[in-house]
Amino acid sequence: MESLSAVLPITGIVLLISIFLVPMELGSLVMFVTGAVMLILGMGFFQLGAEMAMTPIGEGIGVQISKTRKVLMILLMGFVMGAIITISEPDLQVLAQQVPSVPNRVLILTVAVGVGIFLALAILRIKFQIDLSKLLIVLYLLLIGVSFLVPKEFLAVAFDSGGVTTGPMTVPFIMAMGIGLASRRTDRNSANDSFGLVALSSIGPILAVLILGCFYRPTEAAYSLGDVAEVVTTRDVVRVFGASIPAYAREVLVSLFPIVLVFLIFQLFTRRYHRRQLKRIAVGLVYTYAGLVLFLCGVNVGFAPVGSFLGQELASLMFNWILIPIGMLIGYYIVKAEPAIQVLNHQVENVTDGAVSVKAMNRCMSLGVAISVGLAMMRVLTGLPIQWIILPGYLIALVLSRFVPKIFVGIAFDSGGVASGPMTSTFLLPLSIGTCQALGGNLMTDAFGVVALVALTPLIAIQIMGIVYQVKTSDMQKKALQNAAYLDDCDEIIDLEVFHGES
Repeated sequence: MESLSAVLPITGIVLLISIFLVPMELGSLVMFVTGAVMLILGMGFFQLGAEMAMTPIGEGIGVQISKTRKVLMILLMGFVMGAIITISEPDLQVLAQQVPSVPNRVLILTVAVGVGIFLALAILRIKFQIDLSKLLIVLYLLLIGVSFLVPKEFLAVAFDSGGVTTGPMTVPFIMAMGIGLASRRTDRNSANDSFGLVALSSIGPILAVLILGCFYRPTEAAYSLGDVAEVVTTRDVVRVFGASIPAYAREVLVSLFPIVLVFLIFQLFTRRYHRRQLKRIAVGLVYTYAGLVLFLCGVNVGFAPVGSFLGQELASLMFNWILIPIGMLIGYYIVKAEPAIQVLNHQVENVTDGAVSVKAMNRCMSLGVAISVGLAMMRVLTGLPIQWIILPGYLIALVLSRFVPKIFVGIAFDSGGVASGPMTSTFLLPLSIGTCQALGGNLMTDAFGVVALVALTPLIAIQIMGIVYQVKTSDMQKKALQNAAYLDDCDEIIDLEVFHGES
């Protein structure tokens, strides 16, 4: 039901656009709808698999790391886990193929090293109770400083890489690891510190790719937009999707293999899980595998080509400014279809004991991403440099982090990385690139950056929600104190009346 309610709105929007603004061939529409059905099934299986397998594995490893007293061992385990999970992330493979002048393997390894180093740093932060807000301020100021030293063509790609690395494979694992690390502590800040691992892990790849930009000089994007497959009959639809499934099955198998291997080694040395838990985790891994195969096939074969087609056609309209409100509408609903978002939202609700509900998180994330996509479309239409939005945006987010409850800082910066998942990289990015190509703009400076913007605005939106939550909580506390004082006064009056009556 969650998957259906997440995918149905974005499907309806595209269908309405195809009726009133950009007519689509019936075959293309059938491909899109088939992709939507695969998305719904894939998300359902994936979320179930993440709950049954990825979360307990991550929590178990987090608890084990927290027991380790040697700092070097903690750093080594954090680095290895971060690098392995990043290399297995499907979104990173997609981005690597789109970046010119940098070999795929070089970019993937650079990003993996960045995530590994910063995941180790994040684990140390939880263990030694370092303030997340202060650490984020220092690291983002470092990022802003380095951004002035690299070619402008590389900025958008660098910030995009920070978003795509925290996708459906890494987020459930890393978030669960944070909860496992914090669960060993008994102080009142343990719940607050369970968040923040994804936030810090998102900084590593941005910094690594910015440094990489000092050695490479990309001038134009080598990205070719895929056309919607031509189909005439229902058999053609089945043939196209059936031909694509084996490739994604291999891709997801390669992605899951390192995590399964780490789990087996971990179980061999610690014997943490008993037989029933092992069976549950095994079934969960099968669900995760099936869900990701269906999801990636549906989104890449059915959704991505339609995204690029819509971008090109809408940009060709006389009133192409309509891309901004349409982009905002798509952004509002598309974030709900990100598989890792639902994992984050449920973990937030569990850790905060329902104080921050799934519904509130969804609404806040949707508003943030709607603004992001609107800004991305405005950039494509006007050629506005990304640093004019990114730098002030991060400065606002960092200033807010000093005034909101600590738990909201971790949730907000985690949500930024989680929001920019496969739906963003395979629908919104092609939409942006299709628009840019139709307008004859520079892909590297104008089209890329949509993932970075999607990762930015939730940082501000969630922290504003934190301020509202803080104000409401303080008002409730004041009312509770006033009511308590009023009841005390009533008790005193009653006591006095009883005393005078007895007299």
